[in-house]
Amino acid sequence: MTGESLYRPTSARIAQRRKELAPETHDAFEAFSRQVFADGALPSLTKQLIAVAVAHTTQCPYCIRGHTRLARRAGASDEQIMEAIWVAAEMRAGAAYAHSTIALDALDGHRTDAH
Repeated sequence: MTGESLYRPTSARIAQRRKELAPETHDAFEAFSRQVFADGALPSLTKQLIAVAVAHTTQCPYCIRGHTRLARRAGASDEQIMEAIWVAAEMRAGAAYAHSTIALDALDGHRTDAH
């Protein structure tokens, strides 16, 4: 494999093109994002730590990089960021564990419909 990444870095050109193709939607999304991450019932720092965890759960490299940086800028320590990542890891593993109920139910013959 060459030095190219599957996830190419974003650029000002890409951001501009995204805005040109759907300016109203782009502006609405930007306003929504600003509002979501503003201090409210949860402080901005907490919201950024949640975003770091969610980014790891959705496995979005752009979100991981961006929200890790924003969490740091909001005052998060390396330890807080890593704990948020561990919460995400537990939730992903926990979902597989919890969903084993479906497989066990199927193995026990409780569901007769097959895909």
